[in-house]
Amino acid sequence: MDFMTGLERRTLKANGIRINLWVGGDGPPVLLLHGWPQSAQMWHRIAPRLAEHYTVVCPDLRGYGDSDKPRDGYDKKTMARDMHALMRALGHERYALIGHDRGGRVGHRQALDYPEAVTRLCVLDIVPTHTVFSRTERHLAAAYWHWFFFQAPDLPELMIAAAPEAFLRHVFRALSHQMGAIEEPLFQEYLRAFTLPGTIRATLEDYRAAASRDFEDDARDLALRVRCPLLAIWGEFGKMHDLFDVLATWQEKADLVSGHPLPCGHFIPEEAPAALLADLLAFLRA
Repeated sequence: MDFMTGLERRTLKANGIRINLWVGGDGPPVLLLHGWPQSAQMWHRIAPRLAEHYTVVCPDLRGYGDSDKPRDGYDKKTMARDMHALMRALGHERYALIGHDRGGRVGHRQALDYPEAVTRLCVLDIVPTHTVFSRTERHLAAAYWHWFFFQAPDLPELMIAAAPEAFLRHVFRALSHQMGAIEEPLFQEYLRAFTLPGTIRATLEDYRAAASRDFEDDARDLALRVRCPLLAIWGEFGKMHDLFDVLATWQEKADLVSGHPLPCGHFIPEEAPAALLADLLAFLRA
């Protein structure tokens, strides 16, 4: 089911894979990247409104939604290359980027690897990947247990595939503050995409790459900083707010940082869409 009102659904090939995406609007380009365990349709309350002022591009990341699910390439350098190639294929050499969760991690890498292209970066409810792993302690391990469970080979695939609906309902319930923000028809769409052949494995490889290749790449690039303006927004009732000084973690990584929490949990675009939209419009217009 398509929830992206007013946007055109397309398929394009970029960096050797087929990418499912929605595009719409007119004006400066803005790339919106979703998180786990969702798809581009998580932007359904944000993208149509942004499209009143901007050209919005909402792709399913490699391995997610209806995009291709190759065996490898889930390190963030490769996923960022996917998205940069997609924007160039659409004719956009420079663009703003908004990323939630895993999409924010792709966006962080994209801003480092393509500083001439990414003009503004907004990250939603994350702290940098290297920061998470280098400062892991018992409270984080308990709150973000799935990061570590997913590192085991094969077993998570078997266990999640045995009860995917129960697993997804638990994830959304545990990480949300505004209960009911993800309505049942949209949950069913997420479940459909999550249970497509290859999706569970691909999304676990995303997390496995974070603990290996991404951590190594980030460690190698600790001296690199995001040069464009960066806006960090996080959920006041989410795990990151409890565990980190979120703004300070991004001030360690970027030169021009602003941000604040919103009164919601992890799924900000669906739990607090009006407040998020106001923040995004102000940031993009600045």
